[in-house]
Amino acid sequence: PNVTVPFADYIKNVGSSEIYPTWPENALRANLYAIISYALNRYYTEWYPSKGYNFDITNDTQYDQYYVHGRDIFEPISNIVDEIFNDYVRRQGTVQPLFTAYCDGARTNCRGLKQWGTVELANQGLIPYEILQYYYGDDIDIVQNAPVGPNVPSYPGEVIGRGNAGDEVIRIQTQINRISRNYPAIPKIPFVTGTYDTLTEDSVRKFQEVFDLSQTGTVNKATWYKMNQIYNGIKKLGELNSEGITLADYTADVPEILRIGDTGANVRVIQYILSIVAAYYDAVPEISITGTYDEATANAVRAFQQIYGLPQTGELEEDTWEDLYRAYKGIADTVPVDPDSEEIVLYPGMILREGMQNEYVRVLQRYLTEINKSYPQIPAVSDTGYFGPLTKSSVTAFQRLFGINPVGYVGAGTWSRIGEIYSQVKYGYVKPAGQYPGYIIR
Repeated sequence: PNVTVPFADYIKNVGSSEIYPTWPENALRANLYAIISYALNRYYTEWYPSKGYNFDITNDTQYDQYYVHGRDIFEPISNIVDEIFNDYVRRQGTVQPLFTAYCDGARTNCRGLKQWGTVELANQGLIPYEILQYYYGDDIDIVQNAPVGPNVPSYPGEVIGRGNAGDEVIRIQTQINRISRNYPAIPKIPFVTGTYDTLTEDSVRKFQEVFDLSQTGTVNKATWYKMNQIYNGIKKLGELNSEGITLADYTADVPEILRIGDTGANVRVIQYILSIVAAYYDAVPEISITGTYDEATANAVRAFQQIYGLPQTGELEEDTWEDLYRAYKGIADTVPVDPDSEEIVLYPGMILREGMQNEYVRVLQRYLTEINKSYPQIPAVSDTGYFGPLTKSSVTAFQRLFGINPVGYVGAGTWSRIGEIYSQVKYGYVKPAGQYPGYIIR
């Protein structure tokens, strides 16, 4: 029979069933991070509900982790779990918990963490993060103090159709577009708008036809979970070599608090959006897009927080991000795209990737071709409006040249950098520090 237990109690049980409390503490912590992340990956991907089962995880070690209901719990393991139960491992730049496969490393062998091997590494002086890097690669993060919430199924509980709008529709549109790359009979939705329009209805109806569902063009529970299952399978979220759901897939998600001293692609995205907002809100100071969360960025965030009646912390957390992104989208949606204009076009608020066809792709292609005049290693492309293999190759070359992760698709960070370099090439100037990045905003 199915049982329901608190998450921390589940982790303590599995930890007490899988590893020995006498192991070095760093080995225990590394193993418990893997156990936590494994379970959260199963839950995040809705691995079993999307296949029609009424549970989140099994205790069959052929598929999942060893759980013995009612067993004794070891105190050293219980104490560590109380501290880290809401921490988990993820690939850098992705949202979902990593599928942290593991085995004992003695009787069985696998591609992931070796439990007995963690003991040897801990005895060599490695800390938990280094042990996890040894097995899962250098490009991992440990997310700490993740928000704790109820175990609520992702299905919103009502049929979604024409006229609905919101995050659920964004999820549907994002998943349909990714699925259509592997099932080209399903038409892509050219604009991920969050509004369930005719194009979304047509794509959903075709999805239902391909996967032998009732062809209603609306998303009921069966369609929702079938879509989730196919999407997870294609993205290989449940495998160690996961493609990963990038932040770009869900543009309005920020997985952590950003503050002074943080660096990286997420910071560049925030700075780009703040730069656009600053052009329309006089109280928000202009900032440079540096990829470093500096005092100037914090001041701009504080100014924005003051305008929207938020606590003026200067840190970018969930409430601030949601209001900031809505402000940005409100600006972007009122600026019509003219692919032939000499003015720089705002980031459209959606990811441009292979298979898409729209006016924003034409703008991207025009920018890349102009950049090619000064950077010939970036191939020029015809401005057809279709994001094909040649456009992907050009985007990838640009990303490599300018130190961006060469993923071959265009999110806010890449769009911002392309616009910046295009401005330099087209108009012959370099953006000085503190200046809005050379963009002419309409």
